[in-house]
Amino acid sequence: MVNQLFYGDNLDVLRKHIKDESVDLCYIDPPFNSKRNYNQIYNNIGKEDRAQAQAFIDTWTWDDFGNRGLAEILENYQGRFTSQSIDLIAGLTKVLGKGSLLAYLVTMTLRVAEIYRVLKPTGSFYLHCDPTASHYLKLIIDGIFCAQGGDFKNELIWKRTTAHNDSKRYGNNIDIIFFYTKTLNYIWNQQYKPHDEAYHQRFRNKDDDGRAWTDDNLTAKGLSGGGYEYEYKGVKSLWRVPIETMIKLDDEGKLHFTKKGGIRLKRYLEDIKGVALQCLWEDIPPINSQARERLGYPTQKPEVLLERIIKASSNEGDIVLDAYCGCGTTVAVSQRLKREWIGIDITYQSISLILKRLEDSFGKGVLDEIKLNGIPKDMESAIALANKKDDRTRKEFEKWAVLTYSNNRAIVNQKKGADQGIDGIAYFQSEKDEPEKIILQVKSGKAKSGDIRDLQGTMTLEQAQLGIFITLEEPTKDMIKTAKTAGIYQNKFMSQSCDRIQIVTIQEILESNKRLDIRLSLEVLKSAEKQMEVKAIQMELDI
Repeated sequence: MVNQLFYGDNLDVLRKHIKDESVDLCYIDPPFNSKRNYNQIYNNIGKEDRAQAQAFIDTWTWDDFGNRGLAEILENYQGRFTSQSIDLIAGLTKVLGKGSLLAYLVTMTLRVAEIYRVLKPTGSFYLHCDPTASHYLKLIIDGIFCAQGGDFKNELIWKRTTAHNDSKRYGNNIDIIFFYTKTLNYIWNQQYKPHDEAYHQRFRNKDDDGRAWTDDNLTAKGLSGGGYEYEYKGVKSLWRVPIETMIKLDDEGKLHFTKKGGIRLKRYLEDIKGVALQCLWEDIPPINSQARERLGYPTQKPEVLLERIIKASSNEGDIVLDAYCGCGTTVAVSQRLKREWIGIDITYQSISLILKRLEDSFGKGVLDEIKLNGIPKDMESAIALANKKDDRTRKEFEKWAVLTYSNNRAIVNQKKGADQGIDGIAYFQSEKDEPEKIILQVKSGKAKSGDIRDLQGTMTLEQAQLGIFITLEEPTKDMIKTAKTAGIYQNKFMSQSCDRIQIVTIQEILESNKRLDIRLSLEVLKSAEKQMEVKAIQMELDI
């Protein structure tokens, strides 16, 4: 199987592209609903419900998607829902009413049902959430997994920060991760937490080869369940192991004969795996501002957290699915641990970030091993993306155009509503101490020369040296003429001059693979960092 990255609504992708019982492990970290006032969610006080409608941020509203999803559950779409989950949602509709919280729970019910379908019988499911609605989510998963022979294994508590000063309540510094299996026969690799230094100090004895050990009791005196009574090398006792095991331990050099004539077991430090992991995870810190893996993604999780989950519930070569893959932590860790993977996200910005993350971590060759799905590959699909009516994917065409043309190097403008003609920004090296700015604007409708003049005005206000105007339609002669009046730009770091305003068509991006060919400041910085690393290695070799 080829690793796959899907751009689109995960419900559509799961239903159309992921086969029954094809996935070994699924981890999801969906939007939490955590940025809302809980009482407001529960009581459906309406102003905020109407204020935002995007499904990929921590805000939900009851709309046509909610009505359609509720109908699918109550009518048992294609037999995907258990009687328990149908009754649960019907009951919650009466209790909660059709508002934000019900919209969130309906959304999650639809997707958990599909995740159950695609998991192999030996598969596991982890859902990462916070306490805001975790109690509802557990009921939803119970109604789908446990009602069909699955099993609830753990409610894992991750201490995601050391302290949190909340006004008039206890600090909220934890996340919750639910762990379920599709059947009672599932993949499990026990994971261990290293012992602390105090435990290590118990291993004070050392063999001639330097291996540290401590001794442990071999007698069964005082233990319920009996033991084995015999004499071994002049020592008669009730032993914990049979004579055959005692001889084997002796042959392996694992017996300690005490000065008082006793026999004890040698336990070597190197053989101690650690403490079996419990359900409270306090040893994984969050990603801080200085972390090397930090990408600036607001809900990014540490790689070590996903590494623990993936190692415990999958083996090399298994298929890992993340249906809300965000900045791609699950994908990156799966790649490193030699798992195959499927990632899904509804925003192109996430897809772009994942591709850049994989390229930076594993080299450009890794991108050749990925099958991209849902991303425009021709004019017909680009026009379809530009004309989508789904409010959840508003501005996705602009994001795709900016990030594709810039090879995932530009910064997408996140402002909703008026964007002052800016859909993206990039910075390039100039002759000044500070980097110069490039403004990117995307037009999916009918463009005219006035749009070029507006871009030029925005460049002046933003003190940008270059402007890129990306258009779905062919530019008019007046647009090209107006762009030329802006003049040309060149500095000593550029091999040749370029127009200050450049018009690029979507057709050129798709069919001619036209891309921004200016070396950006971030790449210069990374190149310098790489050179410093190489010099440091050379210095170490010279010492």
